[in-house]
Amino acid sequence: MSADPSEPTDPTAGAPRRTLLERLALALIALLVAAVFGGIGIAAFVGGEVFLGVMGGIGALMTLWAAGSNLRRG
Repeated sequence: MSADPSEPTDPTAGAPRRTLLERLALALIALLVAAVFGGIGIAAFVGGEVFLGVMGGIGALMTLWAAGSNLRRG
């Protein structure tokens, strides 16, 4: 079977941009999740669990990165 040439190849090509309010709300949720990851990382370091602390810190940074790209990209 061959692909139908009338169908777009990129499913997000026609996706509408998010409104500013929606982007800010998503960024706020991401900041809360990043704070939870950061708290887990700090608690793990205090408890002597270095690996878990590093993973919590990485999770916080990745979540902040996603929030920033969401605000920038729209």
